[in-house]
Amino acid sequence: MAKCLSCGRSSRLISQALPVCLNCIRSRFDQIRPWIEKAHRTSRLDFGLPTKPPRDEAGVRCRICVNQCQIPEGERGFCGLRENRGGRLFHLGGTRERGVVSWYHDPLPTNCVADWVCPGGSGTGYPRYSYRRGAEYGYENLAVFYEACSFDCLYCQNWHFRKRKPSEGTRTAAELAAAVRERTACICYFGGDPTPQLAHAIAASRLALKKAEGRILRICWETNGSMHRGLLREIAQLSLSSGGCIKFDLKTFDERLNFALCGVSNRQTLENFRILAGLSRKRPDPPLLIASTLLVPGYIDRKEISKIARFISSLDPTIPYTLLAFYPCFYMHDLPRTSRRHAEESLEAAKEAGLKRVKIGNLHLLSDEY
Repeated sequence: MAKCLSCGRSSRLISQALPVCLNCIRSRFDQIRPWIEKAHRTSRLDFGLPTKPPRDEAGVRCRICVNQCQIPEGERGFCGLRENRGGRLFHLGGTRERGVVSWYHDPLPTNCVADWVCPGGSGTGYPRYSYRRGAEYGYENLAVFYEACSFDCLYCQNWHFRKRKPSEGTRTAAELAAAVRERTACICYFGGDPTPQLAHAIAASRLALKKAEGRILRICWETNGSMHRGLLREIAQLSLSSGGCIKFDLKTFDERLNFALCGVSNRQTLENFRILAGLSRKRPDPPLLIASTLLVPGYIDRKEISKIARFISSLDPTIPYTLLAFYPCFYMHDLPRTSRRHAEESLEAAKEAGLKRVKIGNLHLLSDEY
């Protein structure tokens, strides 16, 4: 049990890593911001990463994501993959040629945020985009894990990639495309996050689609949505044409809460989601755009879910939305799992906001406590 450093409230729904309560984040953000910045400074320094997006007026600018880093000479950008070498942007990974990445083949249907509405898990889009009327048993997903991120989520479920340095090995786009096999029905890019390495993923996707010409190969993404708008349109076109989907992790709606939990702004994420909602009307089946939110106990409550759901509903109430159960991890390992009551209240809030397709994911992680 931790105590909020601002109001003094003690609760097991306050993490020692972020010792401020949700109410104070919402109502006293400027006052508690130093504690929030300290939490992220700790999580970054532990892995040798910049403590915040650099803002050196004389630095070289990277425009790949929302952070818009201005990197000082000899230092790195927030994602850890870009350096200023002699006034020029040097890429340690994430170019069209090489990426800091790993992959594996996952039998379909798989544990995917979108499995209940995507061609691989439900047969939507058959026969143009799916091999079967139902789940694609006998086929596989090429799961591609990009080892970098534009956010700093204190509860990251896949944080182990931070232990590896970019210098420990990169793979070419051609090597990744070559991993597509005869029974590979889709490629899903996740991480970390694919955002810092989208150039590599786009190049690999085009090679893979050329290799699989004449058959189904869907291109899918799971992302925090913080990429530059030009890159967003490139990945949207790949997914639209191939029958793939783009899964946006809407971690919060409130920008202050996003800073607290993830270290950076979510403005670009929400704007990019708005753009994709418009593009998704070009291909309603299977759905292009899918949203998800991790139900972090003590921080993502019914009120926050209601805000997110109203935002989605205002764009298109048929956009699928998955509410994911939280498992204690990374710096927020001291929080409990999402309770069944928390999940059901969130589901009710999302439906009340007007959403037509909402689901609770990771049911096996739900707890009956608190």
